[in-house]
Formats: sequence, C-alpha cells, structure tokens
Amino acid sequence: MMDFARIRARAEERKGGDAVLKSLLGPAFDNTTLAKVPDDRILSTMAERVFAAGFVWRVIEQKWPGFEEAFLHFEPKRLLFQPDDFWHDLASDKRIVRNPQKIRSVRDNAAFVERVSQEHGSFGRFLAAWPADDQVGLTGYLGKHGSRLGGNTGQYLLRWLGWDTFILSQDMILALRDAGLDIGEAASSKKDQAKVQAQINEWAKATKLPRAHISRILSMSIGVNRPAEELASYMGE
Repeated sequence: MMDFARIRARAEERKGGDAVLKSLLGPAFDNTTLAKVPDDRILSTMAERVFAAGFVWRVIEQKWPGFEEAFLHFEPKRLLFQPDDFWHDLASDKRIVRNPQKIRSVRDNAAFVERVSQEHGSFGRFLAAWPADDQVGLTGYLGKHGSRLGGNTGQYLLRWLGWDTFILSQDMILALRDAGLDIGEAASSKKDQAKVQAQINEWAKATKLPRAHISRILSMSIGVNRPAEELASYMGE
C-alpha cells in the first residue's frame, strides 16, 4: 500500500497547500457526544438524508422547515400514534417532497428509532457506544433494520449526525485502488468493505487522524479537482 503521507501530499498540492486542505477537512467528531442527541433529531436527520438521496440537496434544505412541521417535528412516539389518514394526507402536502415511499420510510424509521431507544436508553446512546473501528458493521445494521438507510445514505446519515465516518464516494474508492487496495470499482461487496475498513483503521492508528479526515483527504487526492469553495459548501465528498 502507498504510504498515506504521499496521498496527503498529493491532496495538498491539488488544493493549494496544507492550510487550505486543513480548512476543508471539517470538524473532528467525537462519537460519544451523540449520546446527548435526542431521538427526534436522529429521526429528522434520517428523514433528511433519505429524502436527499437521488435529489437536489439544496431543495431539501430549503424546504426542511416545512418538513419539520408536516412530520410533527419528528417526535417518534407522536408519529407512531398517528392514524393511517395522517400518512395518506402527507402524499399531497405541498410543504414536503411528495414521495410516498420516502414518506412511508419516516413511519418505519420512527418505529426503528423507538425500538432502539427502548433498548439502549436513546438512539444516540446506541450510536455513541458502537465501536469506532466498525463503521461497516454499523451501516450494515442501519441498512438491515432501518428503512432506506442502506448504502451511502447510511454513511451520510452518520456523517450528518457527527459520527466519525468515511464516505465511500467514487473518488475515495478510486484513491484506495490507486494506493494499492485490492477492491472492486464500487467496493460494494462485504469482502471489499471489510478491506476498506481495515485499511482506514490502519491509517487512523498510524496518523492519529479522524476517519472522516482520512476519507476526505483520499477523495481530494484524485479525480476531479473541485474548487475549494465548492468543497467548503457541504459536508460530504
């Protein structure tokens, strides 16, 4: 495998120096702080990432106050008490993006959040306690037990919540393959994802960098060299 210092140096050169690169890495997340995040904010972020998937993120962000009102501020218990008519009417509610499948996912994920919260004290506590070196296991759990939380949606959910997350973007996968990691072009198999997790863990131990920072450095070291101003405007890769 290529030494990570070489990958970082390439990212620095592409972005205009160490100071610029550091400014694009974002915060160093502390997973333990998620224990204080209330369940309604967890569910709200789940819904935001589900509705944003395959859609223009900016539109979802602009409409989000309407989403909060329409979905009763995403309080799981309150949503689970609503009759079928409530959910049926949301399909014609102009305050939100009227996608029936994604609307249904909010109901399903309210039940998911409530179940996990009952078992662990809160969904945030569940996330805070999950081992930081097993993101693949956590995203697998979200994809299996949640609704529409598989793939990159689960990764972006964790990033938006503040869990120290790598994002398997096309550029990150390309950088890993270029560095010598034997994975497929999509890195979608369990075997490939285990290899990615092991390599990110190794670099995290060696560099003392957050996994989110390693992810972003990788993605900025190769592929389309997006302007720093564009990258600074959002949290994902």
